[in-house]
Amino acid sequence: MSSEWPVIPLGQVIEHRKEFIEIDDLQAYKRCRVQLHAQGIVLRDVAQGAEIKTKKQQVCRAGEFLVAEIDAKVGGFGIVPPDLDGAIVSSHYFLYEIKWQALERRFLDYFIRTPAFREQVGAKGTTNYAAIRPKDVLDYKIPLPPLTEQQRIVARIEELAAKIEEAHSLRQQSSAECDALLRAMIFEAPSQLTAMKELVQLREPDVAVQKDEVYQFAGVYCFGRGVFKGQKKSGMDFAYPRLTRLQAGNFVYPKLMAWEGALGIVPAECDELVVSTEFPVFTVDESRVLPETLDVYFRTPSVWPVLAGESTGTNVRRRRLNPTDFLNFKMPLPSMAAQLRLREVKHKIDAIKQLQNETTPALDALLPSILDKAFKGEL
Repeated sequence: MSSEWPVIPLGQVIEHRKEFIEIDDLQAYKRCRVQLHAQGIVLRDVAQGAEIKTKKQQVCRAGEFLVAEIDAKVGGFGIVPPDLDGAIVSSHYFLYEIKWQALERRFLDYFIRTPAFREQVGAKGTTNYAAIRPKDVLDYKIPLPPLTEQQRIVARIEELAAKIEEAHSLRQQSSAECDALLRAMIFEAPSQLTAMKELVQLREPDVAVQKDEVYQFAGVYCFGRGVFKGQKKSGMDFAYPRLTRLQAGNFVYPKLMAWEGALGIVPAECDELVVSTEFPVFTVDESRVLPETLDVYFRTPSVWPVLAGESTGTNVRRRRLNPTDFLNFKMPLPSMAAQLRLREVKHKIDAIKQLQNETTPALDALLPSILDKAFKGEL
């Protein structure tokens, strides 16, 4: 904290407000909840009064400081946003009015996200009792420059935060445009509708399960997010007698979730992992189709409803894509020359995305660094 600013107890600039209303069974009420790690206040639900068991509740006002009695030590606090004005909370929350003549609400909103504040909250009470008391909050310390300086600092923080958000948005836009380019290289190129049975071959499970062995499983995310490294499981923890050991470049999907985009090529980091027999695994005939082509095609959202039509089952959530139906499914197959161009472009795009992933933590760390400087008087 800046040595030039007075450091005062919060109780000098906020006031605990403890007012309760009686819930009307015939009225609907917004209920809010506090997200952990100082991530703010959000709507929990809208409930009829008859559904609310505790009939005495507190009413939040926009701009108040809301603290969760039990979760405060893990960042369960924030400023009530305008859309939750009038929302209710139980007696396990504390509400504080902010004396706006002395404390800029947004200045407090940013300060409570800093380690300087979080450490004070964590230090209160004993390790055996996680809850805090209303007076504890009033005793927390805050650096308090003049109101005009608070407003200047807030404006500067928001200016820099907007630039960080713009950088995140540009990355997302760039990623979406790269994905669109790859898809165009399949869907807008001359192609021939080709059955999957001409391009891939179903593998038989090749691992006999031993009860005393431990197996590293893989999984497939929905919505085109690819194959990932899953849990380790003992052979005693599941009933499958056989598994399939993946090889990098295989194509795999779960029968139950394929229609939600859970399909993909096995990446190098998932080589030698295993999947159950609920996951059909295919070798790819690379003389006809490149793994990159399959990966791009089956990660395309417009393809998933078509797969849903091939899936069996009356319950939409229980539809299954059986291997026979998948092998009869037809996809547009570009020429090998076009696929090789796609491979080249995809490798370059993957390298860019990898670099973005590696630098994302540094980008995410910018705002905490900005807040640290702000409350040291260095911004």
